[in-house]
Parts: sequence; structure tokens; C-alpha cells
Amino acid sequence: QLQIVESGGGLVQPGGSLRLSCAASGFTLDSYGIGWFRQAPGKEREAGSCISSSSASRNYADSVRGRFTISRDNAKGTVYLQMNSLKPEDTAVYYCNTMAGGLDYWGKGTLVTVSS
Repeated sequence: QLQIVESGGGLVQPGGSLRLSCAASGFTLDSYGIGWFRQAPGKEREAGSCISSSSASRNYADSVRGRFTISRDNAKGTVYLQMNSLKPEDTAVYYCNTMAGGLDYWGKGTLVTVSS
């Protein structure tokens, strides 16, 4: 079964850091662009960051630019989202997404809670 799995979420205090990981089973992510999205309670899902297959192109939403860094290790088939200077408004379920073989793949998400 082809699927994407996110990990690394948890509870962190404001100003803290977390690193999320995104990996696939049944296929590898190294050939595909990857996006990180998030959905806060009661809000619509929003795009956070994306990275091309070669890492040559990286983009960030205004809300996370300067605090979050997207990267990938194609040898490990994993994409990372390093989140620093976390704020309570970053609390959300974070999802990884890719288009592979014409299909849209989403993970089940990993919960990030920023609270003191």
C-alpha cells in the first residue's frame, strides 16, 4: 500500500523547536516535490512550505518564513520541516503531501501543540 507518514509532532513551549519528518512506504519521495500543510482547530488547511525534488526550490508561507526550514535527504527518502521560534498560533495538525504518478498523497498528519 502506498502511503505517506508524518512524525515528530508533540507538545512544545512557545519559543521552542520541533523537527517534523515525512517519509513514504511503497514508494520513495526522492523524485517528487513535497509540501507541508497545516490545519489549526476550526480553520481550513493552509500551505506552509514546499520543496522541489532536487531541493533547488523552496518556498514558505509568510506566516512561517524565517522560522521554519524545509529540507530533504533523498538518500533516506525523507523530507523534514525544522520549526523554530514556535508560537501558539502554530498549533495545528501538520500534513505532508505529494503528487506521484498522477495521484495526490496525504499523510494522516502529526499534531503540534505550542503551549506553556
